[in-house]
Amino acid sequence: MKGVFMKIIGSLVLAICLISCNSHGQEDSIRRSDSLNSYQNRVFFGVIDTSMTTKYPFIHFERNHFTFYTENSANFEKLYYDFQRMIQQKDRKLNFYHIGGSHLQADLYTHQVRTYLQTNWPGLPGERGLIFPFDLAGTNNPWNYEFKSPNKWKSFRSVTDRPDSLDYGILGAVIECSDSAIQIQFQYDKTIVKPGFDHLRIYHNKGNVPYSLNFGEDEILVLRKQTNTEIGYTDVYFTDELQSFNAYFSRDSIQSYPLRIMGFQLLNQQPGISYTTIGVNGASLPTYLNNKYFEEQLREFPPDLFAFSVGTNDANTTYANFRPEVFRANLDSLIQIVLRVNPNCAILLTVPNDAYFQKKYMNKNVAREREMIIQLARKYEAAVWDMYGIMGELGAAKTWSRAGLMKSDLVHFTADGYRLKGDMFYESFLKWIEQMELRKLQSEKLGNGKI
Repeated sequence: MKGVFMKIIGSLVLAICLISCNSHGQEDSIRRSDSLNSYQNRVFFGVIDTSMTTKYPFIHFERNHFTFYTENSANFEKLYYDFQRMIQQKDRKLNFYHIGGSHLQADLYTHQVRTYLQTNWPGLPGERGLIFPFDLAGTNNPWNYEFKSPNKWKSFRSVTDRPDSLDYGILGAVIECSDSAIQIQFQYDKTIVKPGFDHLRIYHNKGNVPYSLNFGEDEILVLRKQTNTEIGYTDVYFTDELQSFNAYFSRDSIQSYPLRIMGFQLLNQQPGISYTTIGVNGASLPTYLNNKYFEEQLREFPPDLFAFSVGTNDANTTYANFRPEVFRANLDSLIQIVLRVNPNCAILLTVPNDAYFQKKYMNKNVAREREMIIQLARKYEAAVWDMYGIMGELGAAKTWSRAGLMKSDLVHFTADGYRLKGDMFYESFLKWIEQMELRKLQSEKLGNGKI
C-alpha cells in the first residue's frame, strides 16, 4: 500500500514540476518575507503515516521541513529549476553530497533517501556515486553493497591515522596493500536500487602506479582505460552497464610498492540523482578540513546540493570545553570549500540529533551548535533541517531510546529510528519542492508572474 501511495506522491510532484516549467524567468524583486517557509502540508506530506503522531507523541513532526532565515535563496531557486528540468526533459544529472560521521558511514537513513530519490520519478535512475570499501578496512560497511578481496589490507582513517606519508581525499579513508597480485570484488547487496555503471573511477596513489589493471571475464567489455597521475585516479569505460566488478591489479615491477585506494566512483550516462554519502566513524569538522585532497576530488563532479550533517562529534565534550565560535568557523570553512567548487551549490545545514555525553550527561552543546548553524544559514542563504528540534531538543534522546528509536549509547539510532529519520528527511525534501511551487504562485499573485 505504501509503495502505491509513494507512486501517487511522485506523480503529484511531477505534475507540480511540469506546470512550473512553463514559465521560469528572473527572480522577483519583491517577495513575502516568509514565502520561503510557506508550507501547505506543514505536518505531513504522505511519506510518514499520520498514525505516527499517536505512536510517537514526543516527536515534533510540524518542525519537519527545511527552514530558511533569509527572504531569498538564489541557489535553492536554481536547484528547484534544475530539478524541474531534470524531471521534464530527463536531460541531466544532479550531484547530491551528504557529509557526516558514523551516521553516514553506516549509510542507513541516507540510503533510504537515495532509494526514494532514485525510484520516485520514472526514467531517472541516477547513479550510486562515490563509495569506499569499508569491508576491506575492517570497519562497518554500508549494508547496501559489499567488497571482497583475498588480500590482506592495511587501513587508515582520517580520524585516527595521520602519517606524514599519507594524505586523504573526500571520503576520508584509505586502504593499502603491497602484494604483487591484488583482487577486489564489488557487488550490490540488500538494496532495490542498483544503478548500473559504464564508467568506473578508481581513486588511488598519485603519480605512476606500477600496477596493470584488468577485469577478468569482463575485460572484453572495456573500451578504454586512462590514468590521471596528477590527481590520482584511473577511469575505466565499458561498452555496457555493469552492476558488479572484479578488478585485478598486477604489479609491473619487482619493487615493492603499495597500492592505495581512496574510493571508487560508479558512473553512468543516465539522468537522475547521484547521491554520495561521506562519513567516517568519529569524524568531526577538522577531520574533513584536514583532508588534503577533499576539494580537489570534489571538483571532479561538483555538487548541486551539499548537505552537512556534522556536529555530533564536535559537540561530544563538556560544556566548558566546547567553543561555539570554533565550531562556526570550522563549518564556515567547509562551506567555503564547497562554494569554491560550485558557487551555485544549494547548502543544506542539518542540526545534529540530541545525544548524551558519555551516556549520562545531557549535551547542551547541540543547542549552541544550532545557534551557529542558523547564523551561517543567514550568511549563505542556506536551508536548515533541525533534527534536534524535531526530536524534542535537550534530553529527547532518552525518550527516543525508551520508544525503541535510539540505541542505549544515546547517540545512534536503531534500525527503526534510522528508517523514520530517512522518511522524515525525504518528506522534508518533498515539502520543499511544494513550497517552491507555492513561492511561484505567490509571486504570480503579486502581478509579475515570474520566479
